[in-house]
Amino acid sequence: MTEFPHVYPTVVHMLAEAAQIAPQREALVCEGERLNYGEYLRCVAGFAHELIGLGAGGGRVGIVLGNSIDICVAMFAIHAARAQAVPINPAYTERELRHILQDAAVQVVIYSDDKRDLVEMLADDLRIPHRIRIAADSRRLTEWRTAADRALPQPLPQPGDLATLQYTGGTTGRAKGVNLTHGTVAANISQREALLPARKDMERLLCIMPLFHIYAVAMCLHNMAYARGTLVILPRYTPEAVFEIVPREHITVFAGSPTLFIGLLAHPGFPQADFSSLHLSYSGAAALPEELLKRWQTATGAPVLEGYGQSESGPVLSFNPLQGERKVGSVGLPLPKTKLEIVDLEEGTRVLPVGEKGEIRVQGPQVMSGYRNLPKETAETLRNGWLYTGDIGEFDADGYLYIRDRKKEMAKVSGFNVFPREIEEVLFQHPAVREAAVVAVPDAYRGEVVKAYVVPHQADSVSVAQLAAHCQANLAKYKWPASIDLVTELPKTGVGKIDKNRLRDTSKAGPDQSQGSGSAR
Repeated sequence: MTEFPHVYPTVVHMLAEAAQIAPQREALVCEGERLNYGEYLRCVAGFAHELIGLGAGGGRVGIVLGNSIDICVAMFAIHAARAQAVPINPAYTERELRHILQDAAVQVVIYSDDKRDLVEMLADDLRIPHRIRIAADSRRLTEWRTAADRALPQPLPQPGDLATLQYTGGTTGRAKGVNLTHGTVAANISQREALLPARKDMERLLCIMPLFHIYAVAMCLHNMAYARGTLVILPRYTPEAVFEIVPREHITVFAGSPTLFIGLLAHPGFPQADFSSLHLSYSGAAALPEELLKRWQTATGAPVLEGYGQSESGPVLSFNPLQGERKVGSVGLPLPKTKLEIVDLEEGTRVLPVGEKGEIRVQGPQVMSGYRNLPKETAETLRNGWLYTGDIGEFDADGYLYIRDRKKEMAKVSGFNVFPREIEEVLFQHPAVREAAVVAVPDAYRGEVVKAYVVPHQADSVSVAQLAAHCQANLAKYKWPASIDLVTELPKTGVGKIDKNRLRDTSKAGPDQSQGSGSAR
């Protein structure tokens, strides 16, 4: 049996060890700027001392930064200052940003120059005492890279200290702040490493996913620091930038999402792109359609390992193993020291047998301590020692987990449970379909029905009638979409997930006529 990977007390200890063992190894690359591990740690130490001087220790520090070397330094420095990091999507509106900054009660906010007017206005309104503006021509967090006397402040944080306040995307309402301790974060890194062992001192990972999001923090930022690898950061995504940077930087690991894989595969330049350096691809942030996974792996030669998790679980809960059987369509095996169960949807107390769909609940060292300022929601989510995920899944006979849907997205059609995810999988099997999303909408007769939105590969390549026939051939009648809209694109959230709230709003307003719509019956 393989020995469980070493668990660091905190990620600060992890980075400090990487800098001690391999100070000259390249750690961060972004737009031509490069930091080795020695420089990385000095920058973290220098900024941590500054934050302590501002009184941030024991409090919370907001980060409103895009993908950059600065956000990497800021995350580790906040932890080293024994403060709690509050990463925030810089694309958020005033309303969204105000809610988070106010709820978090941050002592310091770090922000990019392009967000200056909005953040400073909110900081004045909310009386945030300290603001740090990052700008290329003035302030950067790399200023300590040559400061040889910069050592980490002591004492370092402890496993029980709060590390991160990660706000969920707010897809079901206002964003909720998830409290994660250093112990939960560090444990999850080693749990993930047990199923996906990185090649130490070798990997070069391309980070396209936003570093304010917990997926990119876990699978990119922390992953590479653990492996003493190189994190190559893409500040602004375009397919052309990916095609150029992968061979130039000899990328070995690609961390993506379904939206990225779809966009790259559909690009005319993809067949000529050089992905020969790739060793591995990860997929996260949303479920990956089965057909898409197969197409990517065939085209690049690099296996796609799909996993599952959420902010409340630190975030990783399961993954298809690097060594061992990988099952297409599955999100793999539970991580070591993680207990996953499928329970009934009504009470959540009856454990269901293999092959039966129900809510996923979890126990493990990576589970959050609770939501900030939300005792009722915490009590609803953490019950009797279990984290109730709100996701619908099932196990197969080998213990592999399959995600079927979100509990809150499940439709009740004439008394039958209908999972939009299953219908999306069927739509993706049609060769003309590029993207698909299915939502539940109210219906006076059946209670609810499901409506599908489809982006075809090419305009006029498929009709509503053809897609309806495809669904009818592959789904029981009660699962057929009540209508199918052909659209040119699907709305996305700030982290690249399909925004089903906006689709539901569109459904209430009437069909999108951008390419065509019609009944699927």
